[in-house]
Amino acid sequence: MESPKRSRQRLVWDLPTRVTHWLLAICVPLAWVTHELGTEYFHWHRYTGYTVAVLVAFRVVWGWAGTKHARFASFLRGPRSVLDYVCSFGRGAADNVPGHNPAGGWMAIVLLGLLGLQVATGLFANDQIFNTGPFYGWVSAQTSDALSRLHRRSYDWLLIAVAIHIAAVLVYLIVKKRNLVRPMLTGRKSPDEVAPQDAIEGSRTGRALAIVLVAVGVLAIAVRLAPEATISLSF
Repeated sequence: MESPKRSRQRLVWDLPTRVTHWLLAICVPLAWVTHELGTEYFHWHRYTGYTVAVLVAFRVVWGWAGTKHARFASFLRGPRSVLDYVCSFGRGAADNVPGHNPAGGWMAIVLLGLLGLQVATGLFANDQIFNTGPFYGWVSAQTSDALSRLHRRSYDWLLIAVAIHIAAVLVYLIVKKRNLVRPMLTGRKSPDEVAPQDAIEGSRTGRALAIVLVAVGVLAIAVRLAPEATISLSF
C-alpha cells in the first residue's frame, strides 16, 4: 500500500526517462573501463556502445513522443530565458520549475549530443591493433583513424560535461536545498514544487518499449548488413 507521504507527491519524471538516465550513467564509466582493460574486453566495449546507441536514439524520439516533462518543447528555452534563470538563481529567487530548468535543459541536450557523437564515431573507429567498430568497412582506413581520434577526444569532452552536470546538482542541493537525485529515482516531487496541472498521469511504458524495440531492430539490421571489416596495419 502506498504511504501517505508518497501519495501526496506528484509524478514528474516517467519511468522510461529515469531508466534511460541511470543506464547512461552506468554506461559512461563502463565504456572507459572496458577500453582500459585491453583488447580482450573490446567486445564488452562494443556492447556498451550498442546500448548507448539505443538509449540515445530512444531519448531523442522520446523528446518528441514522451510525457510532458520529457519533451524537448517543455524545457528548451532561448538564450534570454537561460540568462534570466542564471541571474535569478544567483539572487536566490524561488525556482518552481517542475522539470528541467532552462539551464539544465540545455545541459541535457549537450550530454545527449556528446553521447551521440561518441556512438557515431565509435561505430566507424578502430583501435590500431585488430578491433574495429561494426561500420569500419564502410569508410576508408584514413577516415576511420580520424573518427577514432575524435572518438577518444569527445570522450574527454563528455567527462567535462558530466563533471559540470554533477557540480550543478551539488550546487542546487547546497544553495537551493533541493535534492535533484531523488526525483530521478522515484519520479516524484512534492506538491510545493509541482502544481497539480504540471503532474503527469503515467509513464507510457508500452510506447517506450515499442520505440526501444524499433531502435534495437534498426541497429541489429545495420550491423548485420555492414561489410566485414579487414584492418590493415603498417609497421
